[in-house]
Amino acid sequence: MKRIATEPRQEWRQKVEEAGLIFHTTPEGVYWNEAAHYSFSMGEVLMLEQVTNDLHAMCLQAAQHVIDKNLFAQLGIPPNAAELIKETWEEEPPAIYGRFDLAYDGIHPPKMLEYNADTPTSLLEAAVVQWFWLQELDPGSLAQFNSIHERLVAKWKELKSYIKGSTLYFGHAGTHEDIMTIAYIANTAMEAGIHTQEIAMKDIGWERQRHHFVDLSGRQIGSIFKLYPWEWLVHEEFAPQLSESRKKTQWIEPAWKMLLSNKGILPILWQLFPNHPNLLPCYFGDPHGMKDYVRKPLLSREGANVEIYSSGTIVESQGGDYGEEGYVCQARAVLPNFNGNYPVIGSWVIDGEAAGMGIREADTLITGNLSRFVPHRID
Repeated sequence: MKRIATEPRQEWRQKVEEAGLIFHTTPEGVYWNEAAHYSFSMGEVLMLEQVTNDLHAMCLQAAQHVIDKNLFAQLGIPPNAAELIKETWEEEPPAIYGRFDLAYDGIHPPKMLEYNADTPTSLLEAAVVQWFWLQELDPGSLAQFNSIHERLVAKWKELKSYIKGSTLYFGHAGTHEDIMTIAYIANTAMEAGIHTQEIAMKDIGWERQRHHFVDLSGRQIGSIFKLYPWEWLVHEEFAPQLSESRKKTQWIEPAWKMLLSNKGILPILWQLFPNHPNLLPCYFGDPHGMKDYVRKPLLSREGANVEIYSSGTIVESQGGDYGEEGYVCQARAVLPNFNGNYPVIGSWVIDGEAAGMGIREADTLITGNLSRFVPHRID
């Protein structure tokens, strides 16, 4: 694993916008950074692929353990959501994607930091934008760990006959990043021959007489892919209707994904697979004697309210609105330091299998929502 300085393409902003990436520059600088790229050997990529598949299988076992032992309260999951999780776990509705965040330096085994299995973003960057970058850099090259787009289209083709209704809705919260991501995922469904329609989550209504969700025109929503966290959904005004309409409205990702995106799955994994080479020691509540650790809220996103401790003292932290739901303390992973750039690998899972990766790097040890995306290639 190496970080290599690279000359940005001429008119790169226009080129990434044409690929759909409108969120390429922030007030703090570039978000899409092609002034460098990360280089991996094929052996490293094959190893990351296997680790991702192994971790996904372990997470499914951990989810089953939570359900079997009724550990929902430990994860801060309310009773109404617990019932929804159990129902969808047994029914096995469609599940599309997820992203592991891994610490890896090219020397030591990768370590799982967390698993965003419900609403992961940076998908367009990983699936499309870095691929176009590689094709201009090295036309015709396949030297990238990236079959994300093809696997997404294949999964939608597989699910086409399972979609309820004539339209698959794509719900979003309205932010630029969410709209960009949802537009891309909807495009992969359209490529699979599915009729799609985007909808803001706030515009979803409830038809009292017929007991189902509707769009602004009163049309029934039979199937909806939502880029909107389940932990928000189960606290909405219409939360009771989520279970009531379960047979009429199919939600993708399914409710059981709440278990894997919750940081509480990390101590569960450590309990089930102690000393596993790809896991970090992790505990609910307090650090259990660890001096170098990271304190994470169960439900935080983009590094919000994360605190890093060294020798028992906070050395870095980030603000936010999370924490009331509880915390976990995870042993601190050593991130590689490339001249002040700290990368985290996002390893993508499509339809239950490793499908590619994207890399986010920051000037700090905490990866936040403005941390840079840097492309990669296999050498």
